[in-house]
Amino acid sequence: MLNVHKLQPPTLPRPDLDALGVSYRRIPILSIGRDIYCDTRLILQKLEERFSDGALGATIKDQKAVEKLLEKWTIDGGVFLRASQLIPTDMPLLKDPKFTQDREEYTGRSWAKDNIEKMRPEAIAEMRDMFNFLETTLLADGREWILKTEMPSLADIESIWPMHWLVDLKGALPANIISAKQYPKVFAWIGRFKDAIATARSKGPKPGSLKGADAVKHVTIADFAEPEGKIDEIDPLGLKKGQNVRLHPIDTGFKHVDQGRLVSLTMEEVVLESFTKDDSSVIRLHFPRHGFRVFEEKDGANAKL
Repeated sequence: MLNVHKLQPPTLPRPDLDALGVSYRRIPILSIGRDIYCDTRLILQKLEERFSDGALGATIKDQKAVEKLLEKWTIDGGVFLRASQLIPTDMPLLKDPKFTQDREEYTGRSWAKDNIEKMRPEAIAEMRDMFNFLETTLLADGREWILKTEMPSLADIESIWPMHWLVDLKGALPANIISAKQYPKVFAWIGRFKDAIATARSKGPKPGSLKGADAVKHVTIADFAEPEGKIDEIDPLGLKKGQNVRLHPIDTGFKHVDQGRLVSLTMEEVVLESFTKDDSSVIRLHFPRHGFRVFEEKDGANAKL
């Protein structure tokens, strides 16, 4: 299997994704053959399934529940939203109108400096609550990892990433409120995680890099990585296999709508079959079921398939 990556710009446009016919605007995405997986939650799930020898997910049911609850807490519980409100307003990116306009289109809220500073106290309070929760519960007994594993597990990944990002973002966290002094166990955990990442990166294979056109070509000439899948016959939406549908996230990036032929709909996943921008190749777009709205394309003339 070819192990390559293509870095994408932080703001739109993203010509590589546009060439693949992908309207979804969040990054990263994962391509295995002509199957394109959107949203890191689904990406992690697919990697766990496909590379089971290196899986990091829990196998015991109560631990799987902790893992899933931490995933939902960081996204649906508003942790990442509050973390994003702690981006320091003196960062060069926030002085770039192109960046702030892009983020306003993405989030549906103002990224004006005054508005960010107004939200900062509430965001600090919410993040302090997160640090305090972990310090006084899951990490209180001195364990190294959330599920008492020998190495980081998926539960650690699901819970640590907003804090890992903020700790390295200079000026994001006020040291008199959130630091290693107040939360030594959490900061030690973050430090161990950084070391584990560095070790894994040094031992793992080094991915290659492709130019945009070459990356698109590698996707479009490949086979599909998995079969079409099935439609849940008792799904509340009542959609049928082969229907033309539209789909978009419901939290951020909701103005970017993908459309295509519905090939799979389950409790966990939605899969659409669509064309690349130049209509030369068929791809399949995979999305989590949770957090996305899928509905029938009423105007057949506007459907891509």
